[in-house]
Amino acid sequence: MEQKKHSLFNLAVIVGALGYFVDVYDLLLFSIIRVPSLKAMGLNNDQIAKDGLHIINVQMMGLLLGGIIWGILGDKKGRLKILFASIILYSLGSIANGFVQTVEQYAAVRFITGLGLAGELGAGITLVSELMPRERRGIATSLVAGIGLSGAVFAYFIRVHFVTADGTGWRTCYFIGGALGFLLLFLRIGVLESSMFKTLEQQSKVKKGDILMLFTNATRCRKYLTAILIALPNWYVIGILITFSKEFATRMNIIGPVDPGKAIMFAYAAISVGDIAIGFISQWLKSRKKALLLFHIITVLAVIWYFNLRGQSADMVYLVCAFLGLGTGFWAMFVTMAAEQFGTNIRATVATTVPNMARGSLNLVSLLFVYLQTATGGDYVRSGWITGIIVFVIAFIALYWTDETFNKDLDYVEQ
Repeated sequence: MEQKKHSLFNLAVIVGALGYFVDVYDLLLFSIIRVPSLKAMGLNNDQIAKDGLHIINVQMMGLLLGGIIWGILGDKKGRLKILFASIILYSLGSIANGFVQTVEQYAAVRFITGLGLAGELGAGITLVSELMPRERRGIATSLVAGIGLSGAVFAYFIRVHFVTADGTGWRTCYFIGGALGFLLLFLRIGVLESSMFKTLEQQSKVKKGDILMLFTNATRCRKYLTAILIALPNWYVIGILITFSKEFATRMNIIGPVDPGKAIMFAYAAISVGDIAIGFISQWLKSRKKALLLFHIITVLAVIWYFNLRGQSADMVYLVCAFLGLGTGFWAMFVTMAAEQFGTNIRATVATTVPNMARGSLNLVSLLFVYLQTATGGDYVRSGWITGIIVFVIAFIALYWTDETFNKDLDYVEQ
């Protein structure tokens, strides 16, 4: 029984992976059907670029706020309750997306959906981390993310199957996401709550889910901020380079049309591979930091390649997007590291807010990107790579100051 409980393929890991699969499907669906859905609503190419970025930013604001709310509740009420509540909210939000008629409605519903999506990954990673023994938790959480991230690939093929050239059928993609979310609720029923949280519930004098604890102690504050900043390259790559690959390709004289949805599909197929691989690499190196450094270096090389694609084919763009995806396949590892750095009484708060703060950082990265376009006289490509330099400098500094957490015991509380 104990062996089954600690298996890499126990129910918590399987359901966590499927939950993240649905989460990623819905999270990336707008990026994948951004062009056809907005085109079907009557927008021209300039409006699709401008309003598309606005909707993504509003969605990220929902993730940011939701991360704080769900994280605090996860430490106060339990990991499983938050998983159920967040799934219901984003499933309803996804269905509502299928009924929007204007850009303003689209943005508002993506905000609500973002609120719901914010609770899935952090609570799932926290639960799996606390249920698995220390020698397996890195691989287990990598499997959750690696399998889950393939939801973006599934979203792409759903778009290919249902969305026509004029954009008709894009609403069906959202209805499918909502249905998958509600189906997931039934699978969650058999998953048990973390024993560490159950023990914590009995300790009435211990503060639970107090987010202010992260800022009232210099060491905790430093650990929290660096946990967020090491993931900046992830959403710079996904939110700027890949989501707007069509716009970059036009300005770099790429031969043939570039489909952002297809670029996301290639990227996330590689991200899934990277997220599984980094768990085993971390195990082999006996270090989370060294594994993360390796993947950051791969991402830097991929970004350099991306901005040297001028005049090449669309297929080459997709290949580079896959390389970018491989390098940014460290999502589970950085969330696992965040969870491992803090006690049980604020672990869900950290593990849920950190990835959503990282996702929300896309708002700031986007503002920097837009500002640099003005500062460089409208040079879209130069603004892109200057933004990248700034993002990577911050990420490497944050990684240097991040604590090593390999083999750390998680059964403790923050005072």
